[in-house]
Amino acid sequence: MFLLLPFDSLVANLLGISLTVLFTLLLVFIIVPAIFGVSFGIRRLYMKTLLKIFQWATLRIERGAKEKNHPVYKPYANGIIAKEPMSLEEEIKEIRRSGSSKTLDAPEFELSDIFYFCRKGIETIMDDEVTKRFSAEELESWNLLSRTNYNFQYISLRLTVLWGLGVLIRYCFLLPLRIALAFTGVSLLVIGTSVVGLLPNGWCKEFLSKHVHLMCYRICVRALTAIITYHDQENRPRNGGICVANHTSPIDVIILASDGYYAMVGQIHGGLMGVIQRAVVKACPHVWFERSEVKDRHLVAKRLTEHVQDKSKLPILIFPEGTCINNTSVMMFKKGSFEIGATVYPVAIKYDPQFGDAFWNSSKYGMVTYLLRMMTSWAIVCSVWYLPPMTRQPDEDAVQFANRVKSAIARQGGLVDLLWDGGLKREKVKDAFKEEQQKLYSKMIAGSHEDRSRS
Repeated sequence: MFLLLPFDSLVANLLGISLTVLFTLLLVFIIVPAIFGVSFGIRRLYMKTLLKIFQWATLRIERGAKEKNHPVYKPYANGIIAKEPMSLEEEIKEIRRSGSSKTLDAPEFELSDIFYFCRKGIETIMDDEVTKRFSAEELESWNLLSRTNYNFQYISLRLTVLWGLGVLIRYCFLLPLRIALAFTGVSLLVIGTSVVGLLPNGWCKEFLSKHVHLMCYRICVRALTAIITYHDQENRPRNGGICVANHTSPIDVIILASDGYYAMVGQIHGGLMGVIQRAVVKACPHVWFERSEVKDRHLVAKRLTEHVQDKSKLPILIFPEGTCINNTSVMMFKKGSFEIGATVYPVAIKYDPQFGDAFWNSSKYGMVTYLLRMMTSWAIVCSVWYLPPMTRQPDEDAVQFANRVKSAIARQGGLVDLLWDGGLKREKVKDAFKEEQQKLYSKMIAGSHEDRSRS
């Protein structure tokens, strides 16, 4: 039959059949399972296969480097300088002990004290623990992505062919598939929430809104080939509370929203994001702020307080760091969401960078470029831990409460707990941080003077 048709008709028929088969496979194996929250285990098998390929490629690189006497780069997980946790006073006493014959508690300034500040300055230049949190994590193994390992170079024909085959698979097969899934998920979200928003308020609207959001976010998760493991789901956030999590990427939102129901908080945007915001707020009471309102702390606190006091409304999802960190640490939490007095549900998110780096370096990549990098990665693999709910203690202020929650998240996710502000990603160090070291040193000298005068 096909042989009797003109060439143009034959091509059109073959194209139509191919698209029909592709759409059917998408519907049966991805979209429908996403709607019902089930999995056939294909992504897990895909992940295990990739791991074996990565291990072989890494061993081949190391063997090739030895044959050619090339040094193999190994990233320093804990920095290039070994540091022991010591206070300013202890370190200065150690310097005085090694280079001075005077008593260690002498109240006057010693010239050798300068070496402490010189050493700290040089250590910071060589191994800054803050700015390296704003760049992608370097991998020890190679995952066939040339952007993730300094050791990538020509080793052998087989390895180069394997890398080229990976490029074809990621850009010619996975990318179109993921774009189609993302388009499907976002379209259904806009259309579904707009339709649900027309219904009168009640249990039916609330039920449909929850499940439309959940279904669409699960489809979007499939668009990234995300493989997520959720732990301690009995601790999932509940109505009237605030969910706080460490922040690595914009996709943190869909990672969490594909397993629960949340009210989002954020600034009103234009373009496609604005269309989505206007649609979803019709079906669910999200908290959106105008650009002029974002800097009004009292207004923001008032809106959030009104939301959490209504126990029928969904828990608010907030990322208190205020910026994306490369998933090796947790930085300072802004205190605003901890002043409200609501129950806080901490969540720790830890990505596995072997399959794709989820970190968004917003100072280097725009949103479109970032999403392209995500969709051309092998997969997004992560673990999510729901921690027990926490409340502010009577003797705690908002900053102490925020630090306690941050420490719990860092400990559970295996992340470094840092006191530095994530705002240093774009701003200079505040004078207060510089003055803190000066005050500590002054207190050490002044304290010694006071102790001596009492004696």
